[in-house]
Parts: sequence; C-alpha cells; structure tokens
Amino acid sequence: MPGTPAAPRRAHSDGVAAASFVLGLVGLLVFSVVLGPAALALGSMALFQGTARRGRAVLGLALGVADLVVLAVVTAADHAYVWSL
Repeated sequence: MPGTPAAPRRAHSDGVAAASFVLGLVGLLVFSVVLGPAALALGSMALFQGTARRGRAVLGLALGVADLVVLAVVTAADHAYVWSL
C-alpha cells in the first residue's frame, strides 16, 4: 500500500507468525481440525507479508501440517473424530 509505513506492517506480520506458531502448537493437543488449517493460513500469510520472524512462521506451517497428520492418524486408528483419554 502506498504511503503505509513498513514498521507497523512488519509488526503485524510478526504477530501473525507468532499466532500461527501458537495455534499449531495448541492444535496438536485439541481441536486440530480447525487449528491446523488456521496455523497453515496464518503462517503462509506471515511469510507472504515478509515477517522478520520467518522461523516462527515456518514452524507454524510445520505444526499445522502435523496437526492434520495427527488428526488423520487418530481418525484412521479409532474410526472417529473424537480423542478418548
């Protein structure tokens, strides 16, 4: 956007990268069907916006993929979408 300072935009994308990481991490434990894709979307958005926290955004992407893999494995093993403890 013309006339927009770079610092606030970068700070926003840094927050998005951190949110991606947190959602991916929490998604490994609960509600991975929503938090996994959200982590993927936010991580991709942070990388596209040029975040300074590139590693955190990539970890958010990796954890989002791990969320979906765990969901697929649990679903295939239990034939259900619910974890039973």
